[in-house]
Amino acid sequence: MMSRSLMLAALVACAPLAVHAQHASPSADAGVRAPQEARQFDFLIGQWELKVTPKVNSLAAKIHGVPKMTGLWKAWRAMDGWGIEDELRIVDASGNPKALSHVLRVFDPESKHWKNVAVDAYNGAVSQSTAAWDGAVMLVSGQGTDGDGKAYHSRVVFRDITPNRFSWRADRSYDLGKTWTEGVLTIEAKRSSAVAAR
Repeated sequence: MMSRSLMLAALVACAPLAVHAQHASPSADAGVRAPQEARQFDFLIGQWELKVTPKVNSLAAKIHGVPKMTGLWKAWRAMDGWGIEDELRIVDASGNPKALSHVLRVFDPESKHWKNVAVDAYNGAVSQSTAAWDGAVMLVSGQGTDGDGKAYHSRVVFRDITPNRFSWRADRSYDLGKTWTEGVLTIEAKRSSAVAAR
């Protein structure tokens, strides 16, 4: 089942490229080679140890504190340099699995944006988002459905990016972006390896 989901995600993400390749002239080698912008997600390549902090508002959380979660994020170059493939695992303090997602990210030279397809393994959900490099941060926009079935808009920012660390923050809006709950989930990532074990 997971293999079929990943295959579907790959086909969805690559469809615009396949159409472009069919209509390009045989001498259009530049249209086949990935542009320099397709390296914007290179900062993610490798393996990262994570400190994960969810936003909590419940009384129990106020008494007992914010749950301690950790994780592992690994990424590698994909699709002949046009994209990045990455996997994110999050566990609680006892090592119990909390999240597992696999993302395929491909750069679209026409829109100058990244198109992302994510598979949420534990919930059997597939979602899409777009991303764009903005100065020193990568901004990701998408939509989703929470555990209660409520639809939301999401914005994610990768920031404070260095060769050995980065910060990640997810915000949500339930009113089409009029108001936002910031820091629904935050991640502090520290590099553990330059190459991801697959």
